[in-house]
Amino acid sequence: MNKIILDWKKLNKKLDSLRKKNNKIVFTNGCFDIIHPGHIDYLKKAKALGDILVIGINSDSSIKRIKGAFRPINSENNRLKILEAFYFVDFLTIFNEDTPYNLIDLVKPDILVKGGDWNISEIVGKNIVEKYGGIVKIIPLLEGYSTSNIIDKILKNYSNEYCSNS
Repeated sequence: MNKIILDWKKLNKKLDSLRKKNNKIVFTNGCFDIIHPGHIDYLKKAKALGDILVIGINSDSSIKRIKGAFRPINSENNRLKILEAFYFVDFLTIFNEDTPYNLIDLVKPDILVKGGDWNISEIVGKNIVEKYGGIVKIIPLLEGYSTSNIIDKILKNYSNEYCSNS
């Protein structure tokens, strides 16, 4: 089964077929730029909430707009390949907008999931999901893991070494 479906209409058709078999669809989204144990813990917990886990990945251009010119570290194709390897991930797609609002509206998940660094009232798509009876869940983050912290550590530990060796 191909987990990466970039054509949203094809993804929607696949999900409709799975819904007819009473599968519960869980959706989450994010950059997933440098995969770390926090991501893995979060995604496993998201999958445990339902039958099918769909992940919307920010495109490279979307990440640049949100996080700045030096991000992402890993291209969208590399991020897709990494996440595709996880047994608990069912489908992956990319969205180019700054938020996954339109993708959530299309997917219509039974459960919309975000990490514990989000306030439930600020979750994009909450209104869509609750309008048709779906639920929004926040999963607590695994303490001590963040992509920004990893990048900061790399910069701190290696920037002086690279500067002195140039």
